[in-house]
Amino acid sequence: MTSQKTPAIRLEHDLLGDRAVPADAYYGVHTLRALENFPVTGIPISVYPDLLIALAEIKQAAALTNHELGLLDAARCEAIVAACREIRAGQWHEQFVVDVIQGGAGTSCNMNANEVIANRALEILGHTRGEYRHLHPNEHVNMSQSTNDVYPTALKLATYKGLQGLVKSMSILREAFEERAYAFRDIIKMGRTQLQDAVPMTLGQEFSTYAVMLGEDESRVQEAAELIREINLGATAIGTGITAPPEYTAKVCSYLSGIAGIPLITAPNLIEATQDCGAFVQISGVLKRVAVKLSKTCNDLRLLSSGPRAGLGEINLPPRQAGSSIMPGKVNPVIPEVVNQIAFEVIGNDVTISLAAEGGQLQLNAFEPIIAHSLFKSVNHLTQGCHILTERCVRGITANTERLRESVRNSIGIVTALNPYIGYANATDVASEAHLTGGSVYDIVLARGLLSREQLDTILKPEALTSPQAITRQPLP
Repeated sequence: MTSQKTPAIRLEHDLLGDRAVPADAYYGVHTLRALENFPVTGIPISVYPDLLIALAEIKQAAALTNHELGLLDAARCEAIVAACREIRAGQWHEQFVVDVIQGGAGTSCNMNANEVIANRALEILGHTRGEYRHLHPNEHVNMSQSTNDVYPTALKLATYKGLQGLVKSMSILREAFEERAYAFRDIIKMGRTQLQDAVPMTLGQEFSTYAVMLGEDESRVQEAAELIREINLGATAIGTGITAPPEYTAKVCSYLSGIAGIPLITAPNLIEATQDCGAFVQISGVLKRVAVKLSKTCNDLRLLSSGPRAGLGEINLPPRQAGSSIMPGKVNPVIPEVVNQIAFEVIGNDVTISLAAEGGQLQLNAFEPIIAHSLFKSVNHLTQGCHILTERCVRGITANTERLRESVRNSIGIVTALNPYIGYANATDVASEAHLTGGSVYDIVLARGLLSREQLDTILKPEALTSPQAITRQPLP
């Protein structure tokens, strides 16, 4: 009979009593209880490495500040700083195990960080994990802090870094659209309003609009990022700074700015800053704007590439996979489709963030974990969406040039260009006849003697149809 080896454990104590923690875990009893209490998504906070790095940056800044103020001895400070540096370098992330959705206003997340850092620091000092009499998660790692200033500050640091990555991804996508716009600059096509033929334009003009929209939103995202440089670190529980010395707030902000590489600002009113989630609402709104416009662009790409024979078929998207389990040869616009779905998610996340920000009461918002999860998903998925759209779609788009030109030749919409020369009433009659008979506007105008062939050729030149032109008005026929 084979005997099973009993897993090694260590006993830890908290407010509710003693609990057995796996001996090899760097987390402790508070994290263990959170694991039991919040089996919600199955997604641990370690999926957001920027958040873990931000927490380590804060704990490192706090340790250095507390040491400078004479509250923390050099040995403990050095051990905490060393543990934080390891986390910032990517170590021990698997020990951050609490669920992304949790009660307690982020306390479980903060304690997970405190315990991992404390236990690693204990090892650095030559002690065993759990020997908290030498270095304690609350007494030393969390000194001069509260979840209520650590957690929102960590969210802001992580979001700020995520937004820089998003802007870079958007910039690369914008450049891809600009390159396609230049390549398509001389290809004439029909523009459409309300899905009906409008007036001619170039395919390059159409693609340039997608680049311009992205460029505008790059600026909006950068502006939103500036809002979250203001932090409430030093506020402790509700903003009064209880348990933190008077000099702590300014010094910890200075240390953290240097460690994180972000010019941070302490909020002028820490009580207000501790309860207000307005900056997250603002950022989410900007992300929704990006998502809406990106989704509209993808709608256009799907429409323009529809067919290939029974749709518009004006452009070709790079084929990426077989499109059907039953229809041989079918290829679907899967890359724009996935970006559409990212946009739908971001819009839903914005609703969640808005409700969570509104749901706070009095001196604290308890719902910042769902704000964090929703915000990080929006930033990460938009970043990936822009990257995928660039690499797997936009750079490989080609034009069906002859089909585009033929649509202009056969379009009734070019009659709009003749309005200044033959008048709206005559133009309407020409358009009606062309629609009823299937004839061309060009031939009908000639047959009616409204303009000469030379005049028509001049007025309907591609460059005249796609940009403002000086008009010499003639007496209407």
